[in-house]
Amino acid sequence: MGHGAEHLHHLLMDVVRTAEFALMEHVVPGRALSMSQLLALHELDHRDGMSQRELAERLGLEKSSVSRLVADLESEGLLTRERDPDNRRLYRLEITAAGRRLHRGAADVLHGRYETWAGAMTAKEREGLALGLPALLRVMRGGRAG
Repeated sequence: MGHGAEHLHHLLMDVVRTAEFALMEHVVPGRALSMSQLLALHELDHRDGMSQRELAERLGLEKSSVSRLVADLESEGLLTRERDPDNRRLYRLEITAAGRRLHRGAADVLHGRYETWAGAMTAKEREGLALGLPALLRVMRGGRAG
């Protein structure tokens, strides 16, 4: 690894370590919500009636992880899981009103944080991120859809 790659490696590890805590702490007062749970609610809030397999694809998670995730969200009353009448092997997922409220409240909190963080950076720093982050995502995905 050259100096650039080594530096990027440490920066990214630091971003990953810091992000979940900075993003998820107190995002929903009085409850622990994982990034995966919030992303699942986000997907379902924008596209109801998704199958469990579609959700797994959209989140880039294994089917077993999504089964656990869905079961947790269902037990908390944030989504419902029904057998698809046309294909009994599929579960259709629907976000509940409580799930929608929780997702939108969390989204508002996060939006406020992004505004604060962006405001604390210089215009040049924001420009650098706006240029560098999409490029990083592109190469990390390596041409995979997403």
